[in-house]
Amino acid sequence: MTTTSEQTPLAYPFNDPEGLGLADAYAQALEHPGLLRVRMAYGEPAWLATRYADARLVLGDRRFSRAEALSHDAPRQSEAREDGGILSMDPPEHTRLRTLVAKAFTVHRVEKLRPGVRELAHGFLDAMEAAGPPVDLVEHYALPIPVAVICRMLGVPEEDRPRFRVWSDAALSTTSLTAEEAERSREELRAYMATLIRDHRERPRQDLMTALIDARDTGDRLTERELVDLCVGILVAGHETTASQIPNFVHTLLEHPDQLALLRERPELIAGAVEELLRFVPLGSGAAFPRYATEDVEVGGTLVRAGEPVLVAVGAANRDALAFAAPGRLDVGRTGVQHLGFGHGVHHCLGAPLARLELQEALLALITRFPTLRLAGDVVWKNRMLVRGPREMPVGW
Repeated sequence: MTTTSEQTPLAYPFNDPEGLGLADAYAQALEHPGLLRVRMAYGEPAWLATRYADARLVLGDRRFSRAEALSHDAPRQSEAREDGGILSMDPPEHTRLRTLVAKAFTVHRVEKLRPGVRELAHGFLDAMEAAGPPVDLVEHYALPIPVAVICRMLGVPEEDRPRFRVWSDAALSTTSLTAEEAERSREELRAYMATLIRDHRERPRQDLMTALIDARDTGDRLTERELVDLCVGILVAGHETTASQIPNFVHTLLEHPDQLALLRERPELIAGAVEELLRFVPLGSGAAFPRYATEDVEVGGTLVRAGEPVLVAVGAANRDALAFAAPGRLDVGRTGVQHLGFGHGVHHCLGAPLARLELQEALLALITRFPTLRLAGDVVWKNRMLVRGPREMPVGW
């Protein structure tokens, strides 16, 4: 059984921000059982789980804690430390807050949004067509769709997008900000959200923010700070990953023209195609949100001792040949794809039903409207961010 003293930590993360490939180091790790020992730019060394079974164990087993990260020098890519919030909680505190939001993101409730999301997508495509190519797919399509949806759900003015976009980038930055700059940005976003909450208290609406305020003021089910941070988390998480994955999926399909042609020919495959793309595209620049063992736990033949952190490489786990046939091949007709793109366990992505719907509608509308869709210039990739994807992606048709 492998233990801490038997491995020299490798420099991490592995993935290149320029593109969407899975680093060779992950492929090598998947060929061997057990965990890797890694060291990020900041924080203590950690174990890295790359295999599917190991990843599910760490994400789902209550012996691994997110809350413990707040009392350690947690492994991370940026100088700034974690600042609490629902992602840094364990049950029962995590369950208390998650329950307040969960009913807004049920599959049944989200499905009612589909006609509106479809209308949004076609509206942005109308504007793109009217402007004529080339058009930046990120700025004029991928970003505004999830921003509009989450702003309407939460009760945030869409016209404030340029403001909270800067704060959102800062929240997901890895190395571009000092700890002081990151803290200042966090407090600016909190102040912005607190102002919106005050306005909602004075003028209640039929939206999620008003419902959360009611839970705070009437039911006393969360603190004012938790209310602010919950709204901030919903706003950032509610648009950023989907806005990244729309161009990621388009870029991937353009690189696999046979799969793109099949999806155009058989649009009924869109739901399964989105699941396959979620499996196939490694979104993260590296693993984040370490889990700390609260007791000694064996993971894939590696002994993780109590107090040691484990990072989960979801992108690698989704390419594990022990879990998926021909994992390196994109197959939009693949069925039963049990990927980890939305996580697993108590921290499984709350907004997964909404993200799925947005990805399905955005992708299908785009590829059917523009059958000759193509890149029309150089892609500018995000860098120094937790998530990968194009920052600018000019397309033509």
